[in-house]
Amino acid sequence: MSTPTAPLQALRNVRILSLALNLPGPAALLRCAQMGAQCTKLEPLASENSASADPMSWYSPQAYAALHPGLRVLQAQLKTEAGQAMLHAELAQTDVLLTSFRPSALAKLGLDWPLLQARYPRLSLVRIVGACGPRADEAGHDLTYLAEAGLLPGTDLPPTLYADMGGSLMASEAVLQALLARAQDGRGVCIEVGLAEAAQWLALPHAWGLTQPSSDIGGAHAGYRVYPCADGRVAVAALEPHFAARLCLAAKLEDTTGDAAVLRTPATHAAIADFLRDQTRAQLDALAADKDIPLFTLA
Repeated sequence: MSTPTAPLQALRNVRILSLALNLPGPAALLRCAQMGAQCTKLEPLASENSASADPMSWYSPQAYAALHPGLRVLQAQLKTEAGQAMLHAELAQTDVLLTSFRPSALAKLGLDWPLLQARYPRLSLVRIVGACGPRADEAGHDLTYLAEAGLLPGTDLPPTLYADMGGSLMASEAVLQALLARAQDGRGVCIEVGLAEAAQWLALPHAWGLTQPSSDIGGAHAGYRVYPCADGRVAVAALEPHFAARLCLAAKLEDTTGDAAVLRTPATHAAIADFLRDQTRAQLDALAADKDIPLFTLA
């Protein structure tokens, strides 16, 4: 087994200050820390009953701990003179400021981009908002952004926070963009990252029809589906002809060429479903390893 490559320290010696709470901002800051950045988070003052004023620290202590390993965390009330003094002492030595406030809230804190740029010409601002441009002050959450992007087909809640986590990746990417831009002319830039836009980016395969039921990766191809097995489920991803051929051979089908047209027929769907229904997870895991078939078994 090969040894995983250590993450590149592309942000070594870069100083990032984050005012962002909850999930997208801290997740982006964690990504930057993993790339070697010197990361500081400035939170509001904590209450008597909590060590942190970030809401995530009380609604999900596990997530908060996972997002802040070894992070330098400061606390201040930014609406006070002392809080402003601490903030600007940090900004004076910061390369990128990361926020998740609405623009109207940033303005009240004196963090409008024109003011920041005039005072700190080399500082960049990456501001995470619900939606970019005129909608940046609009209320919303991960769920509403997924709904807008067409990613809620029923009434079940999604299994993870796609817009938030997609937005965090876009925000860490924006940090890299800002530093590359500054390297060209020495001036910082302001980049707005919208969670609605992150959801829309994740939804593009759906918008293109790639995941529609009539498409091969939407269920039309018998080698790309989730099936019941004897003691659970199995996600099969034998899409390419050579993988599909091995699956058909294992299922003892008459046609083992892996031809896509054959894999789309109801008869092939039924035959593969019958084969997998009788297999245990252990048998299927062994089959995958022995015959090099991409599948994953689930309880």
